[in-house]
Amino acid sequence: MRVLVVGAGISGLAAARGLIAAGHEVVVLERAQGLRLGGGAVTLWYNGTAILADLGVDLDGTGQRLATLRLRTRSGRKVLEFDLEALAARFGSAARVIPRGSLITLLESGLPEGTVQFGAEVAELRADRDGVRLRTPTGQEYSGDFLVGADGVRSRVRALVLGDGPAAMTGTAIWQGLTPAPFDPGPVTTLMVGRQGDFGYMGAGDGLMQWFFDVPWSPGAPQEDKPLEMLRRRFAGWGPQVEQVLASLADGDAEVFPHTRHKVPRRWGDGRCVLLGDAAHGMPPVMAQGTNQALEDVAALLDCLDAAPDPAAVVGAYSSRRRRRAALASTVASHSLAVSGPRALMQSEYVLRMNGFVPPGLATRGFGLLLSTISSRI
Repeated sequence: MRVLVVGAGISGLAAARGLIAAGHEVVVLERAQGLRLGGGAVTLWYNGTAILADLGVDLDGTGQRLATLRLRTRSGRKVLEFDLEALAARFGSAARVIPRGSLITLLESGLPEGTVQFGAEVAELRADRDGVRLRTPTGQEYSGDFLVGADGVRSRVRALVLGDGPAAMTGTAIWQGLTPAPFDPGPVTTLMVGRQGDFGYMGAGDGLMQWFFDVPWSPGAPQEDKPLEMLRRRFAGWGPQVEQVLASLADGDAEVFPHTRHKVPRRWGDGRCVLLGDAAHGMPPVMAQGTNQALEDVAALLDCLDAAPDPAAVVGAYSSRRRRRAALASTVASHSLAVSGPRALMQSEYVLRMNGFVPPGLATRGFGLLLSTISSRI
């Protein structure tokens, strides 16, 4: 079968690898003129690294393997600690932080030359019982038997197939960057929570640190000309880790990404066209589920395509298999105070009064249960 994949991000390239391994002919259409390698680092939980291993992606030596997740107050006092190596032993795969560009490069390097067509923006889509046809603004046409829309939260494919708009803003934005580490964070990812916002940091390998600040944000607010000054004012008085990170940054190091959330649709496509990744369920980066849920999509889609006698039968099976877990992950990411995620536990007054005496084993089991609930792989 000839499959057209729209979008050369993590989910699109991962889907292409899996589809080619399954014997399909694949063309990836990317609107940019080259691979988009920016965007900091991504956290891969156990399901994400397991699915990448299934796809033949070797992550050894790339990024930073995580051993511990710590949650702290704004002053730095530890509230909760999770043993990520214990969960690695349980699930059979490790948690890891990897620069997004490194993962994109790894995924693309496993594809046959010419698989990705750059400068191929989707303008029109036609689909019928015989196949799908795409047309670019310059008039170039691509045809295939099946279409995978993996073109992000502003998905053109979603708009053409489902008829709805881009993901909605949530009222929060993340300022983040991937820069030389001002201190050695070790194999630990740390989240600090306070009334002013959230701050997190973790090593990403090769002496790099991924850091982020989550703050309230309004689409109508004036553009921040000096974001570092704003962050230094907003997070003044926080622990020494915050001060060290902010002191190490220069203008241009912090990029802003507003949090968005798509309504998870009942059907993830129509006819011979399906959606995956942010095109299907864009969600805030809380809990770092975006990439991992996209990889869950890839694994489910490959299984459904293998099982379906007719490509047109895939949409229903794929939607049914993925909808519930993706919606739950989106809810966890979007309404963390209402669910039992680590951030919600940290912000509960009961836990804060316990001054860090929640046993790590209990916290770890709870976190593992949450991750396994939103995954079909672990």
